[in-house]
Amino acid sequence: MSEFRFFHPVEVRYGDLDPQGHLNNAKYLTYFETARINYFVHLGLFTPGHSFMDIGVILADARVTFHAPVEYGTPVKVGVRTSRLGNKSMTVEQNIVHAETGEVLASGQVILVAFDYHTNKTLRVPDVMREKISTFEGLEVQQV
Repeated sequence: MSEFRFFHPVEVRYGDLDPQGHLNNAKYLTYFETARINYFVHLGLFTPGHSFMDIGVILADARVTFHAPVEYGTPVKVGVRTSRLGNKSMTVEQNIVHAETGEVLASGQVILVAFDYHTNKTLRVPDVMREKISTFEGLEVQQV
């Protein structure tokens, strides 16, 4: 995975564990989602208190690779970076790392599609989103 410019700390709660005492597999995606929302807040693309539907993206694909177990009390942070901006979709890479050692505990990626929840249709990635993400990540803006 490439360099991450944004990290969000996440607390591993007792209720997030499976019977073996490890972070439940489903919680990795929850941690990814929490960090993604905070990434959008950081970029000024979403303001807490507004409707989640105003973010204008929908999850189309999600993948997680587990590298090492996460246990209760492990200090973790979640990295988020957009690695590709297409016409209607974007690839977002994420990882969960040990906040003190930097060890990558899980990695993954999601595909987000620009979506209008009011009309239930895909749309072109909005220019403001394209510009803010491109500037932050150092990506070239695709002219479409």
